[in-house]
Amino acid sequence: MDLALGGKIALVTGGSRGIGRAVAHRLAAEGCGVGICARTRDDLAAVEGELGRLGVPTFTHTADVTAAGGVEEFVDGAAGALGGVDLLVANVGATVGGGLLESTPRDWADTFELNVGHVVRAVRAAVPHMRHRSGGAIVVIASISGWKPAPRAQYGAAKAAEIYLAGAFACELAADNIRVNTVSPGSILIPGGGWEAYRQRNPASFAEFEGRNFPAGRLGTAEEVADVVTFLLSDRARWINGAHIPVDGAQGRPTANGY
Repeated sequence: MDLALGGKIALVTGGSRGIGRAVAHRLAAEGCGVGICARTRDDLAAVEGELGRLGVPTFTHTADVTAAGGVEEFVDGAAGALGGVDLLVANVGATVGGGLLESTPRDWADTFELNVGHVVRAVRAAVPHMRHRSGGAIVVIASISGWKPAPRAQYGAAKAAEIYLAGAFACELAADNIRVNTVSPGSILIPGGGWEAYRQRNPASFAEFEGRNFPAGRLGTAEEVADVVTFLLSDRARWINGAHIPVDGAQGRPTANGY
């Protein structure tokens, strides 16, 4: 299927590793110009080189998405360098602090700022550029933790808020021909991530844990999430708006431990 994304300008926050990196690669392979931001310059440079070899225009920007003006500088800089904004993937996400009694009010505020605050600022910055181009598409990367109880409730609460925001933004922006959808990954095996560290540290234990706790007997991959995101950004998904799509291999079923 031709997704007809060639020539579109796509921005990805947190695009230097994991799901963001995989999304950037998929979009570049479809012929999009791609702008990415992340906190670490070296990681950005590596991905910029990878995307450049695909022959598409690229833009990278070192940014702390929680800092004043950080997201806005990235979006406006990318729009100027690449010629506009058609597509946005709000991908940055993490948790700060531990469980209920170990976490502090500051941990909760920081978790919401990193996740929810970043989404609001990224969408607000991108929409004027999309309106100038008569429309666009946005995907917010949330998590199955947004509805499936798990440890570190501040993260799940923030992701639940993202799912709600995306639906509200979809209604508000539909008249501008701007679609907003949410993708909620389950547990994803990412190079350099916690699951990968567990696998390397104790392969036998990891294999047993993976087979016992996940319906498909394995974790997902960033590329499997990126495939769904790329489709949602394309005009092939033009009547999908305000949707929330789990990409979790049936992991979202109720369990006691939240994996």
